[in-house]
Amino acid sequence: MDKKSIIGYILIGIVLIAYFQFSAPSQEQIEKERKYAEEQKRTAEDKERKKVFEDLKFVAQKDSAESFFYNVLKGENRNITIQNEVLKVEISTYGGRVASATLKEYKNQEGGDLVLFDSKDKIDVTEQNMALNGSNTINFSFKSKLADRNINTNELFFTPLEVTPTSVTMRLDFKKDGRCIDFKYALKENSYMLDLAIVAHNMNDVISDDEASITWKQFIRQLEPGYEFEQRYANATYKPVDDDSDYLSEMSDDEEKFEEPMSWIAYKNQFFTSIMIAGEDFTDVDIKSEVIQKGKNLLKRCTSQMNTPFDPTGKKATDIQFYFGPNKFDVLKASNGLVINQGNDPDLQEIIYFGWPIVRWINRFFIMPLFDILSGFGLNMGLVLILLTLIVKAIVYPFTKKSFVSSAKMRALKPYIDEVNAKYPKKEDALKKQQETMAVYQKYGASPMGGCLPMLIQMPVFIALFNFVPNAIELRQQSFLWAKDLSSYDAFISWDTYIWPIGDHLSLFCLLFCVTQILNTYYTSKMQPNMGSTPEMEQQQKMMRWMMYIMPIMFFFMFNEYSSGLNFYYFLSTLISVFIFVYLRKAVKEEELLKKMEAYADSNKNKPAKQSNMMARLEALQEQQKRLVEERERMREARKNKK
Repeated sequence: MDKKSIIGYILIGIVLIAYFQFSAPSQEQIEKERKYAEEQKRTAEDKERKKVFEDLKFVAQKDSAESFFYNVLKGENRNITIQNEVLKVEISTYGGRVASATLKEYKNQEGGDLVLFDSKDKIDVTEQNMALNGSNTINFSFKSKLADRNINTNELFFTPLEVTPTSVTMRLDFKKDGRCIDFKYALKENSYMLDLAIVAHNMNDVISDDEASITWKQFIRQLEPGYEFEQRYANATYKPVDDDSDYLSEMSDDEEKFEEPMSWIAYKNQFFTSIMIAGEDFTDVDIKSEVIQKGKNLLKRCTSQMNTPFDPTGKKATDIQFYFGPNKFDVLKASNGLVINQGNDPDLQEIIYFGWPIVRWINRFFIMPLFDILSGFGLNMGLVLILLTLIVKAIVYPFTKKSFVSSAKMRALKPYIDEVNAKYPKKEDALKKQQETMAVYQKYGASPMGGCLPMLIQMPVFIALFNFVPNAIELRQQSFLWAKDLSSYDAFISWDTYIWPIGDHLSLFCLLFCVTQILNTYYTSKMQPNMGSTPEMEQQQKMMRWMMYIMPIMFFFMFNEYSSGLNFYYFLSTLISVFIFVYLRKAVKEEELLKKMEAYADSNKNKPAKQSNMMARLEALQEQQKRLVEERERMREARKNKK
């Protein structure tokens, strides 16, 4: 691909981007269509809700006080508060559900207590009927033998009993021959776990099934300053019984239905999570996640439907547990021991996504323990990141040096490679040129892959940190230099109007990272030898280097919304890389390397050549390519002779 072709592709890309940008519907049109769709959906849902309520009301009025539902269709809507050292929850008498969860050890962006969800949340009525119920609703539906109507707890009133500071029993009391259903809530000591035991009394002739259907809906709040960045880490996560956890799409609406049983389902944002844990495995699970438009202080609306065993006779309780707390590895790990269902390891810590297996292991057994040790000294989190970066760079330095020395060997051998290029100037001699080039490398003990392998070894460490830093809750609301919160972007300069694609602020750490990335590209391009054996290959190599200078500009638009802690780490890491390259450039003398390689060639000239596996494969591929070219030439000559 020549220079003109690459420039042409770039121009085509710019034209396409401009076309989609200007032909896309305006924000006003999108908002109008969204409001219309939501209004239609709200109307349908309100109609269905009204129908169900009117049907139940009819049943209650039919026989007046003699109706089975008469005593649970009316009551006082109030919340009962229970709390321990770290968690406060409110249980609503309307629906007997968890209406609010407050984490005492964490603060919101205004400095008040961090509320994960609340019955007082002002949700737009177009966002379904949670405007009345708050941002978290749970409905338990029991199949009823009465009037062909199910018992839906989210439409009925409970009576609080046995209230203590850490527990309460919410009774759905039908006041018919002792028939009732108890929801027994209890907080564990100094824990984010809330236990729920559902027990029926004399309901076996009313409830017709041995399963209860659960519908759990929650609006995931925006709890951090950056909507776009937090949106990337907010999702609906689930844990199949015999498999690793997985999650729905973060950036688009998504829905999954599962035949396999589930251990738990979680609604997660960047640093905090609501988890519903099955006492006995959830079955027939359907999970849905919908992205909410920026500007409502909400991220997603999550809905889950599932079944759980239920005993209408009351001989056995239906156990369900909740975790309302931080996405902190050691806290989640400790909570595993409090889970009632120990048939399989709940692995609640899998809520935190640390990357693919090898990357996850690096984070789990290296990065995280090192981070915990450094943060345990009580240092500012910016200093912790500096020390972490220095230690990681020191560990990967031998690989960096080996990669540099390998590239220096290639540069030192350039005169010999130029002789080979001059010897085979014709295109049809390309295979011979490649073979002789490889022979030169083998003779002098150099390898074109020697610089790549050490860099590949380092990549999992860099990717691990990319996954670790945004998930480190310890960085939340921790300031450093001009950054007020290392877990969010550092708005060094901000403005009111959103400008595509930069947004409404300028992140200085991101800008510094991109500038140092350009410096790093400059030094690494100087380090790399010219591998082009033809003018076309040399031109392609130049274009590739030019594209490497474009990447930092792309990084700026990508990372401007990312956390300042992550951008600071990349800035510092790249800056150290620049210093290392400058140092190695002065320390490693190509003339001395060439003398050593020539001495190596002299000492091994009478010995049979030893090939590495990589070199053997390259030569085998070259021979195969040579045979294919020769075969094509014979076929071409045969066709000419026929004519």
